[in-house]
Amino acid sequence: MRYTLLMHHLEPAPGEIPDEAIQQTQEAFGAYARALTEAGVLVAAEVLATQGSTTTITLRRGSLEVQDGPFAETKEALAGVFVVDVPDLDAALGWAEKCPGARYGSVEVRPCAISVIDGAWTDTCRL
Repeated sequence: MRYTLLMHHLEPAPGEIPDEAIQQTQEAFGAYARALTEAGVLVAAEVLATQGSTTTITLRRGSLEVQDGPFAETKEALAGVFVVDVPDLDAALGWAEKCPGARYGSVEVRPCAISVIDGAWTDTCRL
């Protein structure tokens, strides 16, 4: 079953994190991604740019509205995602616990209901 691990954390101000800490974090995420790959469970991963680079669109009022920045202001931002294909929630939680992002933020574990695989909608939810 596919699960998405959504990493949320406070966004630091530019220059707030020392270069050494950034390098250590990048190395930790590299090791985590390699472990997911070696275990054969990694489907995809994305580290997102900061909220300041976000553009949000909506058609809720019947016409296109474009907004620079995120739609909602929150203390924690969505920082990235890992999609894993594992046997069950316990396995997904085990991988979430190992995620370096859990050390300074939170990792939301959410089952995928439908996936697009090779252009076809596929029910990946085996609840």
